[in-house]
Amino acid sequence: MGEALIVVGQGMAATRFIDELGKRALGRYAVLVIGAEPFRAYNRVMLSSLLAGEVAAADIELKRADWWARQGVTNLHGAPVDAIDRAAKTVRLANGVVLSYAKLVLTTGSHPIRLPKPGMDLPGVITFRTMGDVGVMLSGAGPGKRAIVIGGGLLGLEAAYGLAKAGAKVTLLHLMDRLMERQLDAPAAKLLLQAMEEKGVETLLGADTAAVEGEGRVEALRLTDGRRIPADLVVCAVGVRPNADLARAAGLEVNRGVLVDDGMTTSDPDIFALGECAEHRGIAYGLVEPAYQQAAVLARRLSGDAEAAFEGTVLATNLKVAGVSLFSVGDFMGEGEGKEAIVFDDPAAGTYKKLVVRDGKLIGAVLYGDAADGLWLQALIRDARPIEAFRERLIFGRAAVESEAA
Repeated sequence: MGEALIVVGQGMAATRFIDELGKRALGRYAVLVIGAEPFRAYNRVMLSSLLAGEVAAADIELKRADWWARQGVTNLHGAPVDAIDRAAKTVRLANGVVLSYAKLVLTTGSHPIRLPKPGMDLPGVITFRTMGDVGVMLSGAGPGKRAIVIGGGLLGLEAAYGLAKAGAKVTLLHLMDRLMERQLDAPAAKLLLQAMEEKGVETLLGADTAAVEGEGRVEALRLTDGRRIPADLVVCAVGVRPNADLARAAGLEVNRGVLVDDGMTTSDPDIFALGECAEHRGIAYGLVEPAYQQAAVLARRLSGDAEAAFEGTVLATNLKVAGVSLFSVGDFMGEGEGKEAIVFDDPAAGTYKKLVVRDGKLIGAVLYGDAADGLWLQALIRDARPIEAFRERLIFGRAAVESEAA
């Protein structure tokens, strides 16, 4: 029997880590994966599709039970971890069970943020983060129901789209002057706004929540400008923060997230962290792709490769919202001296592309409607590849560039 390796958290990062470890060191560790939710790991990115009725719960499960068994992994579901005792090298579950580890991996993800406004604790006000949240939303989202979603970032848009597809009358509130302001420039955000309204989602920008109102449960939401919007359900989707609670209580070094080095090691050499709960070089990535890269690095480290290192990554957003493909990467705003924006806009086709160039290299991009070349553009930025030789064709995509080169 190998060393005892406990993974706390059973989400997408944990699943990828087990996959990578199994390829390199199957049988080296006796692995126990502990999840607080009463389900096997699932694709959190697809929760909006589940809400919209486009997929079934079984469709978003990441791996079947037999896969976990083949990795030699024991799973515990619905078993929150209460505490870590670093001196004794044990974890204690909420039910009092104490388990020993030789190595411990934290993949505890993030907490959804609730606005600190009156009425946020009323029944009918929820966050959108888990399979359980989807169940609550579906029970309150039938035809004739009125739903308000607070937050015009990715989670808010997904919640609004899913609720509208489920038959609710949806109003989306966003504090900023455009949707997804961290991922999109103004023209792309305007196209997205139009797409959301075509899906039946009323969208109010510059909308600041004052309070949620109701007697016994939610009845309405009041904005700071005095407008009062009736509601049967309010979904708060204003962001997440790393779930570093266990690590903090155990005395590990924590800032926003659990501090890790390039090998994903915390301040305790036998405890590691990856994914949304980890903070690396000052950045807590709230995205899937960096978590997968970190998972591969940690698997290599725990398989004996002392040189494996995560050195950070070029931040990119690659997703589908309300049926629309979106991609952004790097410095996509294109403002400032020495930067030039190359834009292709085809409203009839519902596509928009913007590439930002400086000193003969691509430094940022936004794609709306057609994001097929996103990862290729990300690689150009990451590798700092000179683009002058194909600059005129770059806006037309990889196929145009490579066909000419051939």
